[in-house]
Amino acid sequence: MSYKDILYAVDKRIATITLNRPDRLNAWTPVMEQEVRTAMETAAKDDGVRVIVLTGAGRGFCAGADMDALKGLDPDDIKSNRWMAPHDMDRRPDWQARYSYYPAIPKPVIGMLNGATAGIGFVHALYCDVRFAADTAVFTTAFSRRGLIAEHGISWMLPRIVGHANALDLLMSARRFDASEAFRMGLVNRVCPADKLRDETYAYALELADFVSPRSIGVIKRQLYDVPFQTLAEATIDANREMSAAFRTTDFREGVASYMEKRPPRFTGA
Repeated sequence: MSYKDILYAVDKRIATITLNRPDRLNAWTPVMEQEVRTAMETAAKDDGVRVIVLTGAGRGFCAGADMDALKGLDPDDIKSNRWMAPHDMDRRPDWQARYSYYPAIPKPVIGMLNGATAGIGFVHALYCDVRFAADTAVFTTAFSRRGLIAEHGISWMLPRIVGHANALDLLMSARRFDASEAFRMGLVNRVCPADKLRDETYAYALELADFVSPRSIGVIKRQLYDVPFQTLAEATIDANREMSAAFRTTDFREGVASYMEKRPPRFTGA
């Protein structure tokens, strides 16, 4: 499939989705929205993909919504059903909203934040499972300084990542902050020198692709995203059920065999 506002490539079982409007710091457009979702779902269904990396071309990750697109926005359009994909009975409804579909993708999504991460770009960074940032990256929620509110589930997701007080600070003030502060509050998992960001991100992605059972990752990811909706007892019962199922898999037998034989595993996801 050809894309207009993104690039999509697969190498070494890692799919890379690149926001590709570098002259506008990858400002978000309706076309980009549709293309990113299509690319994410394509990667999710591809047995040759085990990890997804989301990044931006040029100096920025995503500097927020394209202001030209916002000028013509119909206020009622935000609630339109056209933003919704067909309902999937196998997915939790919480993960089927306009941007909250990332947790339903059964593969790790790594945000490689190479520069400015603002507004809707900040939202997409939050929905990634893991975030690596360049030491030159800057962040802002931006919304309150545009007369807007905490958009697209960020009021639910952000406190779970950085805590209630930090979330209030970042959302109310919409102040700019750097990668080192983002790391201190737990917003990003790792800060890398800008010229090493790609190498470190793909080294981590390759480790997941080569040494971890894709079936295990899918189950673990679902478990962690289900937890906010569960009691401890429910989470434990779910874990017991998944453990019993895991013991019956080829990947479990391969995991044990590769450890005993002191060799790299050859996981198939079965």
